[in-house]
Amino acid sequence: MKKFAIGALIAGCLFAAGAHAQQAPNTLAKIKSAKVINVAFAADSLPFSFVDQGKAPAGYSIDLCRRVIARIGQVVGNPDLKVNWIPGSTAERLQMVQSGKADMDCANTTQTLGRLANVDFSSLIFVDAGGVILRADSPVNSIAELAGKKVAVLKDTTTEKRLNAIVRADLAGTQILPVTDPKEGLALLESGTVDAYAGDRIKLVGLAVMNNPGKFVLLNEELSFEPYAITLPRGDSALRLEVNRALTEVYQSGEIETIFANWLGKMGRPTGLLAAMYMLYSIPE
Repeated sequence: MKKFAIGALIAGCLFAAGAHAQQAPNTLAKIKSAKVINVAFAADSLPFSFVDQGKAPAGYSIDLCRRVIARIGQVVGNPDLKVNWIPGSTAERLQMVQSGKADMDCANTTQTLGRLANVDFSSLIFVDAGGVILRADSPVNSIAELAGKKVAVLKDTTTEKRLNAIVRADLAGTQILPVTDPKEGLALLESGTVDAYAGDRIKLVGLAVMNNPGKFVLLNEELSFEPYAITLPRGDSALRLEVNRALTEVYQSGEIETIFANWLGKMGRPTGLLAAMYMLYSIPE
């Protein structure tokens, strides 16, 4: 009886393992069959992912994803692969990838341990930090001086989570106003409804400082660390491998310098941290 029970247990484990393996997504096969790749993106995250004047997706992350899509097209034997671009908020994009509606998400999405419970991520494509912008006439000079103030922040983001933690710990009386759109946060700041707007620093520069020179200032302090990556279906190692191959080629060839200069060149050269990231994620064969 013991031998039978052990044998049955082993057989059950093998069956469960086989069933689990069958459940792993095969996105490349899906793309090959459909002859189309569905890509989630942010429509308002200049300079990473946005809709340009021609109503087409554009930005630093979009340029990287176009290289990735070209690689996937080669792998599935369809160099003219149709791309279905699907705009959405951070939460919506993550859900699209998790549910299979989107095959990947190309924007300024931060990789976190919590998100890894539901999706996977590529090699890192950028490292940023959370920051705060103020009106140019604001008397605030530090994050500590936001105590008792009103701060807008894009909801369902890592910046919102970090800001909530800082407020609970150190900023008594500070009110956080979640917004659904960066332009909404900027409008609230400009009208005086809020005292500050928090978000990813590079995005804040692109959204406010560069487009509205003289109206806003960026605090030197940072709220959080934001490692960006392409969001992928959880457990699809074959897709992740091809995505990382494409990114490695961009990093090793030096093409990343052209992409960076095109979208972020006005801000200077890549930081030492970002340059190190490009090197570390140039994965050898």
